Amino acid sequence: MDRRPPHHPHSFLYEHSLSLATTLILAAWIILYSLSSPATHWGSFFGNAVADWSGVLVMVIATKYLYEKGSAESRRPRGRAMPPLESWLRDHSLGIFLLITGAGWVIAYIHMNSEARWGQVVGNIVSEWTQTFGVLFMTKKLRERHSKAV
Repeated sequence: MDRRPPHHPHSFLYEHSLSLATTLILAAWIILYSLSSPATHWGSFFGNAVADWSGVLVMVIATKYLYEKGSAESRRPRGRAMPPLESWLRDHSLGIFLLITGAGWVIAYIHMNSEARWGQVVGNIVSEWTQTFGVLFMTKKLRERHSKAV
């Protein structure tokens, strides 16, 4: 006899609390940076926090919906068999997303004054995206003891 309690659907807040909390934290850093002087220690810290938490948000949301074949840290897709191109796009959707959005950040940075208030933040975001893509690429071939296995 099954003694587990009946399954109750979880609320939207329960199901998306990590994404929502991360978004609120990022919004707080953006507001604090907008109100501070980037020439101060606190202002510089807030700018770095904007870039760092942008990376956290993309990791939380992108890894929830996208996949990278061969990465032990990536979510496995479910679903039906697909035509080869569609399958390849799905199997590399996380890397493709990071490359396209990373290129967008690079283009934005190239057209900004790197020493300006938001130029420094966008430069840090470019660094964050490069780091995230690098970790994704490394997890395809490299392993760490006690981490998920493929």
